[in-house]
Amino acid sequence: MKLSNISPRVSQILQILLEQNAPISVKALAEQMNLSKRTIQREMDSVNAILKGYEIILNSKTGVGIWLEGSEDKKQELRHDLSMDDRLDVSNREERRKRLTLEILKEKELRKLFYYSSRFQVSEATISADLEAIEGWLTRYGLRITRKPGSGISISGSEEAYRRAIRAFINENIDTHMLREAYESTESDAEGYASLQYGDIGKILNDDIVKRVIACLSGMDNTRVMTLTESSYVGLVIHIAIAINRILKDEVIDTDASWQQGLVEDADYHLAEQIVEELEEEFEIEIPAVEVSYICLHIKGAKHEKIQWDGQKINAIENRELRGILNEMVDAFDPESAYLLKQDEEFIQGLLAHLRPTLIRLDHGMQIQNPVLDDIKQNYMDIYQKCLNVSKVLERFTGKPVPEEETGFLTVHFGAAMVRQEGRKEEIRQVDVGIVCSSGIGISRLMLSKLNKLFGDRVNLTAYGKNDITSYVQGKTDFFVSSLPIEKAEIPVIHVNPLLNEEDIDQIRKMIYQYQRMPTKHKQEDLFSVQLDQINQMAAQINIVIKDMEFFYVDVDITFEELLHQIGERLSPYSDQSQIIQEDLMRREQVSSQIFAEFGFALLHTRTKGVTRPVFAVCMPEENVAFKDPYFKQITVAFVMLVPDDELVKINNDIMGHISGMLIEEPEFMEVAEQGDKEQIRTLLSRHLKQYFRKYISGLS
Repeated sequence: MKLSNISPRVSQILQILLEQNAPISVKALAEQMNLSKRTIQREMDSVNAILKGYEIILNSKTGVGIWLEGSEDKKQELRHDLSMDDRLDVSNREERRKRLTLEILKEKELRKLFYYSSRFQVSEATISADLEAIEGWLTRYGLRITRKPGSGISISGSEEAYRRAIRAFINENIDTHMLREAYESTESDAEGYASLQYGDIGKILNDDIVKRVIACLSGMDNTRVMTLTESSYVGLVIHIAIAINRILKDEVIDTDASWQQGLVEDADYHLAEQIVEELEEEFEIEIPAVEVSYICLHIKGAKHEKIQWDGQKINAIENRELRGILNEMVDAFDPESAYLLKQDEEFIQGLLAHLRPTLIRLDHGMQIQNPVLDDIKQNYMDIYQKCLNVSKVLERFTGKPVPEEETGFLTVHFGAAMVRQEGRKEEIRQVDVGIVCSSGIGISRLMLSKLNKLFGDRVNLTAYGKNDITSYVQGKTDFFVSSLPIEKAEIPVIHVNPLLNEEDIDQIRKMIYQYQRMPTKHKQEDLFSVQLDQINQMAAQINIVIKDMEFFYVDVDITFEELLHQIGERLSPYSDQSQIIQEDLMRREQVSSQIFAEFGFALLHTRTKGVTRPVFAVCMPEENVAFKDPYFKQITVAFVMLVPDDELVKINNDIMGHISGMLIEEPEFMEVAEQGDKEQIRTLLSRHLKQYFRKYISGLS
């Protein structure tokens, strides 16, 4: 690792620059970090000094911004080293305590207070206070912090409790949807994968082990596994990954699991055995028998996306014991409504499917996350209170307390049935929320990820840069959540801390609740404003295509690959973007050839992140003769059309589609192009796009 004496601020600057696919202004960088431009500029010498060790150059261009240039391998190496550097802002108490919890869960052996005080650069008294603060969280999962004078600090508790705590920590700090999507991605450079690979999760779980565990589970193609809900699936993966990691380190796994004697060797147990067999083959290890029971327990206690019973969708209640419990639960909820509730087949099947894993979780003290519990308590208070009586039925049956999270899920089942029964058809819609930061790339994406985890399908979240806020955008958005002031906002704006504290989230929650019950924004009087925005966007893109049209000659002996290389270099000044253009054009060519011998030209086109504006270019061999390479089939002109992969993709596709049709239907354009006069080509292009624009406007009326 080449990093030494690097400050947290410089580390953050480097991480932001590594995330960028295009130049970023110093002003935008400063806004993301809540610092002044001068402060950022003062740190540039330190940034340059670090980059030299990685053969990466910090480029800067007035009016464009700053960006990193270097090989992807070197950038990946820098990302890795930054992820291994544990510096953090020690003045942020919440972040420091979260990291301390992480350290304690990661290291089970004894550590002295001095170790942690040095680690976090605070006093031992501060660490002691932090330990008291996080001890309550650990206790919830059956773990204790043990202090031994002269020896140090360690964590004590059962293996099962230890795994529950790690799973809870990840559930509270990692988006489980993002985790599953990232680790199942076939593209190793996916943004989500990189953020997890180098984030806190990598400090608890071995990244390679997680990927291999998921590969094993996916490879089994078992319906019971693949229909697990997001949180249940991730919980199973985490559980297995921890066990594999411990076994590979030759750490002894607690085998005091007398509860396993009560497990029946049913379909779930045999599935657990199959999973263990796959894992043993993949990792070439011997897994203790107790792990079969642990995995079986997770499967039995898991929630599924589909209603299933021993692998089959249920159509009738056949288990007498469960039917008796269910009837007692419905009676306890509301004796007056009980009869009609028992006739609601959808409710009965849903509750039965929920009941079996619930009993498993209660019997074995397994935790379950309920991210909408506060909303349930607030918005369905009466039903929640009645479900407390339902929970008492389960407590009597299992002899175990029912956590409020479980009561919350029961409230959802009973609440939906009551709405159907009482005929209340309250319209609950998805709320359109705009997440705003300076660029629409950095801070807004972090906020979007956290809000998506909290509110899920209740909201449709879209990230915007400050300059993206038009009347059209505001017309289709219910309200904005912004980390900076928005001038002349026409809709409500909730101004928040970029880290989204509890007060911010509470404001957002209340606003979502309000808009869920309001009609969708489709006001007739706004139609003209929307059309004006659409016309302005179309006009701006057409103007860019005409004004920035490119014309250039290439060597007559050039090969197809060499032509793509020259196109990339000609149409982008940045080597990274130039490479993306080449790869995307080649990928498109491999789908089907873009050489049209019958028309005498090539139509090289693609959607790409290598450009930020639509590009139309004309390329010809020198001396106005045909390309000599046989691959070109004697064509004389190559037209290039690049569409940026952004929110205007439809408009730009329509423009380029019109140009494509013109090239085929209007021989005049080919004749002008072959003359090699750039301005004549531009004039003819302008004339045709003017006709297209008029037709577009008339189509809106």
